[in-house]
Amino acid sequence: MLLRHPPSSLSFRVIAPRALAATPRFRNSSASTLWCRMASTANTSVWGLKDPSLLKTQGYIDGKWVDATEGGTILVTNPATEEELGTVPEMGLAETVAAIAAAGAAFQTWGKTTAKYRHDILMKFFGLLHEHHDDLARIITLENGKTSTEAKGENIYSASFLEVNWYLTAEEAVRTYGEHVPSPFPNVRNIVIKQPVGVVSILTPWNFPSAMITRKLGAALAAGCTAVIKPAPETPFSALALAELSRRAGVPDGVINIVTTLKNVNEVGREMCESKTVRKVSFTGSTPVAKALYGMAASTLKKISIEAGGNAPFIVFDDADIEKAVEGAILCKFRASGQTCICANRIYVQSSVYADFASRLAEKVTAFKVGSGFDETTTHGPLIHARAVSKVERHVNDAVSRGAQILVGGQRISGAGTFYAPTVLSDVPADAVLNSEETFGPVAALTKFETEEEVIAMANSTDVGLAGYFFSRDVGRVWRVAEALEVGMVGTNTGMISQATIPFGGVKESGLGREGGHGIEEYLNQKLIAFGGI
Repeated sequence: MLLRHPPSSLSFRVIAPRALAATPRFRNSSASTLWCRMASTANTSVWGLKDPSLLKTQGYIDGKWVDATEGGTILVTNPATEEELGTVPEMGLAETVAAIAAAGAAFQTWGKTTAKYRHDILMKFFGLLHEHHDDLARIITLENGKTSTEAKGENIYSASFLEVNWYLTAEEAVRTYGEHVPSPFPNVRNIVIKQPVGVVSILTPWNFPSAMITRKLGAALAAGCTAVIKPAPETPFSALALAELSRRAGVPDGVINIVTTLKNVNEVGREMCESKTVRKVSFTGSTPVAKALYGMAASTLKKISIEAGGNAPFIVFDDADIEKAVEGAILCKFRASGQTCICANRIYVQSSVYADFASRLAEKVTAFKVGSGFDETTTHGPLIHARAVSKVERHVNDAVSRGAQILVGGQRISGAGTFYAPTVLSDVPADAVLNSEETFGPVAALTKFETEEEVIAMANSTDVGLAGYFFSRDVGRVWRVAEALEVGMVGTNTGMISQATIPFGGVKESGLGREGGHGIEEYLNQKLIAFGGI
């Protein structure tokens, strides 16, 4: 693969409606991960870390850094430049079985440690994430492409899942209280205790390569569980850096294990779900994959947490503060270049304020600058790989073919990297594909509505229900709409709902269980102890 220089930051002009066909086509790009056969390596010249020992190119099993048994590797590239970053092992079934066995053996000791002991280790882990803040953010930007500002924000967010002073993770480790349940019999006393479920399989996506791990791992460790982690092949280096820091924090061997894979993902995923040693599965990713994993985990009736796909509605009512609604839409829609599960995917605007909202939003998006995440003038980075660009392009082309108008953007960006211009579409019809599929890219699709009842019906017309947003200054409407939206989380007059302290999760086909606030309960079993003969 050729090494390429980072693209200069690019600004966007407003283009004429239906001009999509005339815009330049982006050449075919290789995926950000390729399979090859060689020892794991890193292109050290591109990393520039203050602590180079954070860069790991091997899997992590039972406290040891290991290569794949069969010697295969996965090539990882920078999506902003297509530059090679390094390789990690292409692990398979044998390594997965070994990792699960190591986690099972470690659980026999870790699961019996005191909550205070685990709390103290998690706080050391938390401190190390802050101590190495710049390096961890740089790793995120290099392998994921998001801007340095967003990457630093993710590292802070990631660390927060290991600490949080109210009722989460390290602090919650010492608050997993049991209870006394009054008995109807005078000589019996009922006590309920909570115990860790055991070995946990953690499968995470590439869009938050650090935070999606700590959101699961922090609660698991606090509860007394051990873990086997399969990070996304596009972004493995953040996961491996976390493993290194956990080792420094004093997490014992075998408590955390990391298996990297791409070609062997089916057999690895199946073993992580079907192994009888594993007692809990936690997954974040697409709904189709979630359903497949759920079926596998059902073979042994495991506990499971799923945060699957979203298709978030974003509603602007005629009594909204339009400027704040535009700000909320930008924050919600274009964060991480639209590559988050809770990004607004369908933007509904009441007819009387539609033109005003559309023009203000288009004006703001026109000022965006896309480029390398290390350029201080860049506001938005690349999409993760060429497949992501193709999906965005397909959604935009489909909407335009059905009558949508392009106000801003609407095209791939030529040159190195997997970039798509931030886009605003108006007059998007209900039958456009992007209304039924999650775009996962920088496309704001605007649709006009007339009544509250109409827009609630449109918002709820999907099989998924992760997040929803709306802007209104009518108190009665705020309550009505918040209760009516069929989603697990609602943002009212805000485009930002992600916080470590909230119960994060969806309804319908967006998943099961909750992470974050009270998330430790997902990693605990309740046990009744009835004392007789009192």
